[in-house]
Amino acid sequence: MTTTTGSPAGLVISGLRASYPGRPVVRDVDLTVPCGKVAAIVGPNGCGKSTLLRTLARLHPAEAGTVRAAGADLWALDRRRAARLVALLPQSPRAPEAVTVAGLVRYGRHPHQGLLRQWSRADEEAVRAALAATGTLDLAGERVDRLSGGQRQRCWLAMVLAQDTPLVLLDEPTSALDPGHVVDVLRLVREVAAAGRTVVMVLHDLSAAARSADLLIAMKDGRIVAEGAPSAVVDEALVKEVYGLDADILRAPGDGAPVVVPRAR
Repeated sequence: MTTTTGSPAGLVISGLRASYPGRPVVRDVDLTVPCGKVAAIVGPNGCGKSTLLRTLARLHPAEAGTVRAAGADLWALDRRRAARLVALLPQSPRAPEAVTVAGLVRYGRHPHQGLLRQWSRADEEAVRAALAATGTLDLAGERVDRLSGGQRQRCWLAMVLAQDTPLVLLDEPTSALDPGHVVDVLRLVREVAAAGRTVVMVLHDLSAAARSADLLIAMKDGRIVAEGAPSAVVDEALVKEVYGLDADILRAPGDGAPVVVPRAR
């Protein structure tokens, strides 16, 4: 279990297990991510990364274990209260037919609505701030289904940011993005964490994960096999264990982040 001295825990997972019929997928996961930090989960396809995020967001049932977000027991909350603490950007989300970008992002404010609290200026400001942060303000009136894949991905990210939760879960947030927008999104993720939120994201690019995360979590067969600062965790042995690949580990100029260069098979 990893903690950072002096930083309160934004996410605490203890003994978490989840399965599909006849097949365990998440096996006894223990993890602590401090507030204001970015954790990146890496691992081969089918190792349980996405199911772990879906379980944390209460979209998949847990068989055992506890999850606390911002100090609250997620299993003890109703769905609306839980949605004020945890926001998830899933893989391949689908927007309602003909919805505009602004309309999609407004969905992020639904957990904050109720009989005694209707749409307010604060909601509108949250939507506008999320659009601006993701570079989609000029797309606000466009239909989501008429945008490119990269534009849609940024709009979905805006919806998650508008939800304004202390815990943000992102499942492959850079998919469908060109290299320039990958850099922009990962920079935005860092800014979101710097503002005090806890971010847990799944990434397939191990080098990008190492460069953008405070905490790197490697999964295999539903278990965490390594976790820690990327510079301490990412090495040839980890790449071999998790992916079955021989690789060289270089260091990026400037920050010295690990860069994984697979060798030819």
